Amino acid sequence: MSEQAFSAADTAFMARALQLARCGLYTTQPNPRVGCVLVRAGEIIGSGFHARAGQAHAEINALHAAGDARGADAYVTLEPCSHFGRTPPCADALIRAGVQRVVVAMRDPNPLVAGQGLARLEAAGIRVQSGLLEAPARALNPGFVARMERGRPWVRLKLAMSLDGRTAMASGESVWITGAPARRDVQFWRARADAVLTGIGTVLADDPALNVRLGPEALGISGPVRQPLRVILDSRLQLAPDARLLQLPGLVQVFTCSSTDEHRIQALEAGGVVIRQLAGPQPALETVLQQLGRDGINEVHVEAGPTLAGALLAQGLADELLIYMAPHLMGALARPLFGLPLERMEERVGLAIQDIRAVGEDWRILARVTPADH
Repeated sequence: MSEQAFSAADTAFMARALQLARCGLYTTQPNPRVGCVLVRAGEIIGSGFHARAGQAHAEINALHAAGDARGADAYVTLEPCSHFGRTPPCADALIRAGVQRVVVAMRDPNPLVAGQGLARLEAAGIRVQSGLLEAPARALNPGFVARMERGRPWVRLKLAMSLDGRTAMASGESVWITGAPARRDVQFWRARADAVLTGIGTVLADDPALNVRLGPEALGISGPVRQPLRVILDSRLQLAPDARLLQLPGLVQVFTCSSTDEHRIQALEAGGVVIRQLAGPQPALETVLQQLGRDGINEVHVEAGPTLAGALLAQGLADELLIYMAPHLMGALARPLFGLPLERMEERVGLAIQDIRAVGEDWRILARVTPADH
């Protein structure tokens, strides 16, 4: 592979490819979001992005847009695939098109590719470079990268709190902590997730919908809005067949440790619910996430109470916090954000703030959970 030296023009073209990749933010699951730009003599002659699984990849769309790509440079946000999946290998398509150079932001962590696409291009005499704007490319696909590298999805905890870190009054009253703009903003995060996960306690207390209530125009997409899989952790199988989330479009999975209530199991399965039975007194969180990873789930959006949120943090299974902070105080008797009974300073959970911005009258904080030895 040639020396990694990039010009300002290279960076600009890759930045454009990343912009295109974001067009698939709400639609590509379980595939990664990928953009491609074809350039000849300093001018873009074709561009494209991957829109939905089973449809053409970014490179193919860019090649179709260009018509003739001979002698062009290709800027791709992810290594071109080298294997037959639902579509033929993109590396072969670039070779047939006669491109002279391929610049990729990052190698594909998928073991089916993992450098083989770049090797195939090089073997065909094409100059290959990688690593240009790799960090933003990885940040665009945290779930796909996590699933390929560690076998489980990226877990994002969504929480709403008062300025003093409270999520509900002692009675359980919590509607509404934040304003309408913040609640609408949450819909975009649900829309980008593969699955929305919660515990049975939240379902019994709030009877939530956990669906995406934005249309294609609001999301800036063509075609139908994809509803994320709704996942419920329900150790004793308390979910009622008439729960609101079961009456809405979209798939529902329940992880339970109960096998005794055959009548309820049959009633839920008759309503289209997939029941997954696990051993133990309650579903093991890591086992659940590993299973979701095997199912092709990239990003898990968690909307749950302090017990489940605290358990995910305590077990090192939460990757990111999405916190909406409202400008009011709820007092010392109100319920805390996490059920996380820490006693010593060294037990603190480290966070790296990624973004803070106003959403209506509330503030949205996006933070990554840092490793324990950070």
